[in-house]
Amino acid sequence: MKITIADVAIKAGVSKTTVSRILNGNFDHTTEETKQRILKAIEELDYRPNALAKSLKSMKTNVLGIVLSNFKNPFWINVLEGVEDTCREMGYNLMISNSNEESSLEKQYIQEFQMRQVDGMIINPTAQNHHVYQKLVDAKFPIVFINRRVEPVVAQNVVVDNIKGSYAAVKQLLKNNRRKVSVILFRNEHVSTWKERVEGYKKALLDHGYTEKDFLILALEPAEKNKKERIIEYLQQNPEIDSIFSTNNMLTLEIMEAIRKLDKSIPEDISLVGYDETVWAKHINPPLTTIWQPGYEMGRVAAVNLINSIEGKPPTFNTVVLEPKLIVRESCGEK
Repeated sequence: MKITIADVAIKAGVSKTTVSRILNGNFDHTTEETKQRILKAIEELDYRPNALAKSLKSMKTNVLGIVLSNFKNPFWINVLEGVEDTCREMGYNLMISNSNEESSLEKQYIQEFQMRQVDGMIINPTAQNHHVYQKLVDAKFPIVFINRRVEPVVAQNVVVDNIKGSYAAVKQLLKNNRRKVSVILFRNEHVSTWKERVEGYKKALLDHGYTEKDFLILALEPAEKNKKERIIEYLQQNPEIDSIFSTNNMLTLEIMEAIRKLDKSIPEDISLVGYDETVWAKHINPPLTTIWQPGYEMGRVAAVNLINSIEGKPPTFNTVVLEPKLIVRESCGEK
């Protein structure tokens, strides 16, 4: 049986006019609760607008949507600049949203962008909505995923070689005669980046004569309130640690504070390398050794590839892998 707009209205307990407004991206006169009820009804009924309504989408809006996952991380400012500059150069506008690593919010923003008839989307995925991503791919809706892989969904992807970056960080610490190298990370079982960075850490140690027994790994939950205290406790329990590889720039600050709370010095007592170059990395004491990620380039490439797909010029490769770079400063023990 064909599902109609009337069926959606009945299920959501609203008028057909209200449903129509939501479908056209007009949310101004609708409460958030009503909007969510309608979106839920559309999804549960798997409602698809009729051919006439679909034909309206053939009129390009020259608007793209981007769903990021964490505005607190300064890395995303660089990515966003790359996307915005490219959109401006190629004649597109940009709508921005932040899922805050919440799959329900991500799903909502993707639906709302579709309602607002954006021409395509760039998504830093929570990697928890595979059915939503697959629906976009099946409908041939232009999307590009950035920073994280979303296998088995086959779509355009722009990522950084996290294994290579992590390997370089640990290799630098070993080069500086550090022997007990730990990695501290935010654990998120859904995303590829932290897994790849841990893989690079392990590979570097194994390639330099260490065994699995030498792995020193502290995995923290992103939502933990007492991160610094956990790190202090970990270092007290493992006093042999002489160097740390931090997989996240926000986490690096917690690690530095924890080391100082223990009255230890960087790099004399514990050397440190952080993932992600920031504007403050070279200004802190001691200046921080980092793995630089080409955030601006990630945004630029993603926007170019998305716009090319919209305009009927798909890229040669589904996945673009960008190169990280080690920036050596005093925190790693380099003299």
